[in-house]
Amino acid sequence: MRDWARRVKRDGVTLWFAGRHPGTPWLAKALGVFVVAYALSPIDLVLDFIPVLGYLDDVLLLPALIWLAIRLLPPEVLTECRAQAETWMAAQGAKPRSRMGAVLVIGVWIAIAAALGYWLAPRFAAG
Repeated sequence: MRDWARRVKRDGVTLWFAGRHPGTPWLAKALGVFVVAYALSPIDLVLDFIPVLGYLDDVLLLPALIWLAIRLLPPEVLTECRAQAETWMAAQGAKPRSRMGAVLVIGVWIAIAAALGYWLAPRFAAG
């Protein structure tokens, strides 16, 4: 289980490097940027204090998105970026943090709240 968690963390950092690599296709870059921003954000989309659902994004959603983004990378880019990630993690000892990721998650929460308010407003006004 620890090896799996370590690989997921390494592949998240790999995507961070792949987002800056010129050989990364645009679709892999777009998905990778989203995944990295979310993975490195100190704020979760599904808050951890919500029973069961709070940890589903950490256990299922995030690894699935990382797996998909990794599959979209060309093999030579993946090999090079994984080596960079291994080196970086050995030197730093932790994953980086992303303020942009926190802003992204907060933006999603605001968009959900606005959509919910837009949907509920007519129902409250009518009755």
